[in-house]
Amino acid sequence: MITSAQIRGARALLDWSRQVLSDRSGVGISALMRLEASDGIPSGNIKTFEAVQKTFEQSGIEFVGTPDDRPGVRLKNPSP
Repeated sequence: MITSAQIRGARALLDWSRQVLSDRSGVGISALMRLEASDGIPSGNIKTFEAVQKTFEQSGIEFVGTPDDRPGVRLKNPSP
């Protein structure tokens, strides 16, 4: 499970607005705002989380740590 801070961090690394993430993931902007507004693991539909996480991962984001142990995001190394 990813945290609100990881969602915000991934958007920042990719320089994406909420609108871009919404368009690419199919998740509404109001749902994204709720996900990003909470602390820790936000409550919500698991399919929403999966769509957001999958979209980020397909765009080169790697989620690291766990919600309880140094959660973070980083860009994957490009393939040689």
